[in-house]
Parts: sequence; C-alpha cells; structure tokens
Amino acid sequence: MGKVFNITVMLGGPSAEREVSLRSGAAVAKALRSLGHHVHEVDPQADSWTLPVGTEVVFLALHGTYGEDGTVQQRLEDLRVPYTGCDVESSRLAFDKFLTKQKCVAAGIPTARFAVFDSATASWPMGWQPPVVLKPVRQGSSVGLQFVERVADWNQALTEALRYDSQVLMEEKIVGRETTVGILAGEPLPVVEVRPKSGTYDYQNKYTPGATEYFCPAEFDEVTTKRIQAAALGAFTAIGGRDYSRVDVMVRVNGDPVVLEVNTLPGMTETSLLPKAAAAAGIGYAELCQRMVELALRRTVA
Repeated sequence: MGKVFNITVMLGGPSAEREVSLRSGAAVAKALRSLGHHVHEVDPQADSWTLPVGTEVVFLALHGTYGEDGTVQQRLEDLRVPYTGCDVESSRLAFDKFLTKQKCVAAGIPTARFAVFDSATASWPMGWQPPVVLKPVRQGSSVGLQFVERVADWNQALTEALRYDSQVLMEEKIVGRETTVGILAGEPLPVVEVRPKSGTYDYQNKYTPGATEYFCPAEFDEVTTKRIQAAALGAFTAIGGRDYSRVDVMVRVNGDPVVLEVNTLPGMTETSLLPKAAAAAGIGYAELCQRMVELALRRTVA
C-alpha cells in the first residue's frame, strides 16, 4: 500500500447526466477506499458547495455541464486544489463540439463534415444530402441526439435538438463501425468497439444493461488499430488534453477513422468504456482510479 491521501470525489452535480455521474462517483469512491484512502463525497448541485477541510486532491466524477465544461475546474483552480483530468481550457474546448471540430480540422485530424445552426427556423442546407446527425453543441452522453433520414424530418429534429442548447451541430452520418479509445497518461489504450443490438448508440442503448455489446480489444488489423488510436490521440492533443480522456471514433468501411468527439470526464462505473479499455491493457479498476489520482497529484499547485 502506498501513501494514503485525503481525496474528495465530486459526483452528481446539476447536469442532464446526473444519474450516471452518481454511479461513476460511487464506484470511484468505493475503489479508492479499498486502497486505504480517506474519501469524502461532495455533490455540487448548488454553487454553495465547499470542500472538506484537508482535501489534498479532488477526483472529478462529474459529467456534462458544470462538471465537464471547465466551470468546476475553474473553481478548483481558484481554490488551488489539484483535480483529476483536463484543465479549464481543454475542458471548455472539448465540451463544445464545434470548437473541438475546429481544432481537429486545424490539426489535420480526420472528422466528419459539419455545419452549425442556432435557429429552429433554419432551412435544409444547400449541398447536403440526408442522412445526417444533429447534436446539441454543448451536451454529453448522446443527450438531444437526432438522426435525420429524410429532409421532411429536418424541422422537427432541429427543434428537438435545440431544446438542449442554443447551437446544434449537423454532421454527415458516418456508415461504419463505432469505436472509442481511452487515453491514459498520454497513451492510447486498446480500442473498444461498440455494437448496439438494435438502433444506434443513443442514451437509452448506452445505459440499458444488455442493450449494447462491447468488444475490447476491437477486432481490427494492426494497421487500422494504430490509425484509430493515432486519430484519437491527435484529437486529445488538439484540444490540449491532459491525464486521460475517451475519444469516440467512427471507422468507415474502408478503415478510415473519423473522430466524433473527446470526452474529458468519461463514465467511471466499473462497466464504463474507459475502465473496460484499461482492463484490456492489464490495469484493474482500482489501479486505474489510483493512477488518475497520482497524475493529478503530480501538479503541485503553486
């Protein structure tokens, strides 16, 4: 057993992903306690939260707005307490799908063709053919995701997606295999392939037990695997990521990877995708949590 730390796990929070975050945080807290650490839990539902006295490091098990968009990170910077995961700026960038796209394009990282809309009355854009995907620019966990298979469905889908944010990203719908790549300490983990048993990998399939199959390491040849990992790492680097993240990558039928988005605080239940990828690399769940804490503690706060 190494050094014992006073760790505060932040979980829950005010976002649309609160329930998943509570599960992530409970699993993390249990794992850290199993290693002998002193663990407190704080649920920042209101801005009036305070950290327990003696907190040496904060483990962020928050997802979505507030927890993943740089807001809580800025508050912790102001308090001069080290915390797990990406910093204020890279969190803000990654949470904004449009800004992430711009960073990927500038860095030459392959990503899907896209456009952005901020009005429910916008007409179908010239030069585009369905199918397309609509996503609120600043939401996670497939919240507000819409698929438009026919132009006739456009207005209803756009109105629905705009319920979740003031801007909506439209992307070409990529046909291919859905994968995700965990990044830990700047290194890509084994690729996970995600196969929903029916439909798409939406919020329901993501969080309904048994609705989706996962394959890790994914069955790609070595060259394709390395290309997927390189695209993921490239996107992580483009947004200025640090410590760890999870990058969602579609793989076209011809093997070309296409980055969808970077998740700076991915799910941390024991069945979540980042822990699955770590397990395939020989890193158990408690050890993964420990490593995340150690990465944060390397940053001595001046």
